[in-house]
Amino acid sequence: MADATFDDFFKSLQELIKSYEKKNLMIKTQSDIDSNIVRLFGEQMSSLARAQSGLDDVSELACTTAEHHPYWNVLYHACQISKIALDKWDGELTKEELDEISWSIDELKNTCEKLKARPQNDHTH
Repeated sequence: MADATFDDFFKSLQELIKSYEKKNLMIKTQSDIDSNIVRLFGEQMSSLARAQSGLDDVSELACTTAEHHPYWNVLYHACQISKIALDKWDGELTKEELDEISWSIDELKNTCEKLKARPQNDHTH
């Protein structure tokens, strides 16, 4: 018996999703089969929750990359600003949160200046 592939899994998953659609449960999917990625979203998932979920993935990359990539600081601070904004999407930003955003913006500016000074950064990913 041959080993199953991700494509096999995805086809089975599509059939499973169709079976639930027949039972009036809508499941949203987002897939990138070439990268072996499938994301599932319940029918009640909001755009805000979906954005927060995606940001979690980006934040994980920023945190696990640490200082091993020249762009990590750009990604990290952009994520921090986005996280604060999304967390307060339906509320008010506090002075402390605005100060944190301002600090992250300063860090982004500093990092950009460092990158401009060394445009030929060697990096692997």
